[in-house]
Amino acid sequence: MENLELLPKVKEYLSSGEKEKLNQLFSTAHPVDIAGAISQLESPEALELLKVCNPDLRAEVFSHLGADIQVALSEMLDRHQLADLLKEMSPDDRVDLIQNLPPQKREVVLGAMAQAEREDIRKLAVYEKGTTGAVMTSDYVSLSPGMTAGEALNRMRHEAPDKETIYYAYVIDGVRRLIGFVSLKDLILADPNTHVADIMHRDVIYANANDDQEETARKIQKYDLLAIPVVNGNRVLVGIVTHDDAMDIITQEQTEDIEKFMAIRGPHEPQMYLRSSAWRHFRQRVLWIVILAALGLVSGYIVESFTGLLMQFAILATFMPMLADTGGNAGSQSATLVIRALALKEIHPADVLSILWKELQVSILLGLVLAVLAFVRVILFSKGNSLPHDFSVWQVGIAISTALCLQVITSTLLGALLPLFAAKIKIDPAVIASPALTTVVDITGLFLYFITVKLMLRL
Repeated sequence: MENLELLPKVKEYLSSGEKEKLNQLFSTAHPVDIAGAISQLESPEALELLKVCNPDLRAEVFSHLGADIQVALSEMLDRHQLADLLKEMSPDDRVDLIQNLPPQKREVVLGAMAQAEREDIRKLAVYEKGTTGAVMTSDYVSLSPGMTAGEALNRMRHEAPDKETIYYAYVIDGVRRLIGFVSLKDLILADPNTHVADIMHRDVIYANANDDQEETARKIQKYDLLAIPVVNGNRVLVGIVTHDDAMDIITQEQTEDIEKFMAIRGPHEPQMYLRSSAWRHFRQRVLWIVILAALGLVSGYIVESFTGLLMQFAILATFMPMLADTGGNAGSQSATLVIRALALKEIHPADVLSILWKELQVSILLGLVLAVLAFVRVILFSKGNSLPHDFSVWQVGIAISTALCLQVITSTLLGALLPLFAAKIKIDPAVIASPALTTVVDITGLFLYFITVKLMLRL
């Protein structure tokens, strides 16, 4: 049952105080859908619903709530209630919540937790946000190479209830260095007396704790892994990242790229649109809008500088919207493809010449198609326009078509070049794309348009 279907029933049972019916409803609903329904409620009601859930379900539902909702609900719990909730949560989710809490609340709740859990939190919390270490979990099974398959299965059976995944078990030496892995299938099919060292896979695909989280998520995606082991600089196993976390990372990174692509500032954390205040949306959007509006004044200055040409050839004004739209679209297409290829590590800034050559070929073909379209438009629909007696419609059509073709070529090359330049100087390529690119293309396009027409008509 999806959260939109769940919400009316939740509200009905909550208002009538029918906790038994809420329990029955939650027993057949997915934790994600319960979290979605709770997210639509005010904090006191959301907390009341969480208390209806059994401890395991409560922790799972809580982990699917947005960070802002988690913090708001945590502030309403006393230290022991919050400590009990954290105890049931997976280590990575637990650390995320702890780091989002105000410092005073954080210290209070840590003091109410067991020593082992506090140490686990502190180990995971040392990694910088955005790194693989910050999203990994310590819920994994480790084996020694001297174990037999039977002994390994017994350990996995014993540890399974407390681990996030047991399909992979990681083989470590005496100082916890990663030396291989075995799958649950390997152990089940092996003779019980076979040593783990004889059946383990030594070609381990792993990530470093200081690697960018997106790089690790892409690695999980590339190799179709259920989980990937994470090691430190000495190749000591420190955790794993599971495929569900990888999906969350990719979604988060895509959200960040889209928001940057549209010149939206801020932390780019997943937030529900309606739960975010209008002031928050304003703060995220206003700076770039003002900057780009100011840059737009340059376009106005260029048009003003060629007022005489526009008065002499009024037909030029009718093609200015087409020029701006076409240039912006061509540049955005090129930028999008290059940014995506950079994100997937398909290309690097050093490939600039090969990329520009490819985009030049594409832009010439696009420019020629659009030039023909513009020329036909001038010839068929502009014969009634008054032109100076020394100029024909054909001359003007050729000049406009040439300017449009050049605009497409330059816009496409700019769209490819700007992200490459940003990546070269270690700036996120998405930051300078879309609105910023469109503004630059408008300025260069208008200047190129008027100069080209002026030169071709020998004015």
